[in-house]
Amino acid sequence: MTRLIWDANGARFYETGVNQGVLYPRNAEGLYPLGVVWNGLTSVSESPFGAEPSPIYADDIKYLNLMSVEEFGASIEAYTYPDEFAACDGSAEIATGVTIGQQNRSTFGLCYKTTLGNDVDGPDYGYKLHLVYGALAAPSEKGYSTINDSPEAITFSWEITTTPVAVTGKKPTASLTIDSTKVSSTTLATLEDILYGTSGDDPHLPLPDEIAALFDAGAPSALELSSVGPLDDAEDQAITVSVVLTFNNAIARESVVVASAAGEIIAGAKTWDVAGKILTFTPTDNLTNDTVYVVTVGGVVDIYGQSLAAVVKNFTTVA
Repeated sequence: MTRLIWDANGARFYETGVNQGVLYPRNAEGLYPLGVVWNGLTSVSESPFGAEPSPIYADDIKYLNLMSVEEFGASIEAYTYPDEFAACDGSAEIATGVTIGQQNRSTFGLCYKTTLGNDVDGPDYGYKLHLVYGALAAPSEKGYSTINDSPEAITFSWEITTTPVAVTGKKPTASLTIDSTKVSSTTLATLEDILYGTSGDDPHLPLPDEIAALFDAGAPSALELSSVGPLDDAEDQAITVSVVLTFNNAIARESVVVASAAGEIIAGAKTWDVAGKILTFTPTDNLTNDTVYVVTVGGVVDIYGQSLAAVVKNFTTVA
């Protein structure tokens, strides 16, 4: 056993600052497919609430405490906000440059970074990435005042509440934090490519299970298309056939298109299995008999940020 030592060299830690804010509007599928820079972000104050005990009494004594559900809330302050946040703030454009308020508020995700420091490395010690899901902004006061001899920029602020997202094996959550000093720098760089985008891929906000898979997997397998149904060049396929694509990694986004050889895009519904590896495309209407159909597997990016080169397959329906 060693005796406890207080304030040892290198062990005097602190956290400060907020920077590199990114806004991720949520789509109808509950995903956050595109991020935009939030310039002018000055503070994010996290304020969880709930988790309050409700005492239960029996036999004239305190029997136990029942804890209420904990929820994640926060307040955001900024000098400005991206145009994409207008819908999250209850605004809608009715003509170019003309907006109205009191509209339905869109849900969004948020990413920001805080600095970790210690007494040896100072603010170069590391940083934390903070991810927020299912956020909804409440109306807030905007105070405008005349310009005087001591002008100040207007500060906008919003109180946000959240709806948690699912996490395999854990309770749902609306917040996730990654400590750069405790994870692989290579894997962290891969995650930041996903969050901030690259020259070839748009930024997006991955869900907690995707992030867990990324850090658990370490170096992921190269992205591959494992199987296609119907098989390439298959003939005599039923006009009710669905296209099924199986990948070896969980997929973050795709642009798979099914069309006739004549170029007519086929309308249909896309569904994924729970693991996010099997995509099923079911046409809205029956296909046409004795017709060649082309499946273009393009724009596929897995949860590790790896892209798949476009692949084209085809099949022919029964005469």
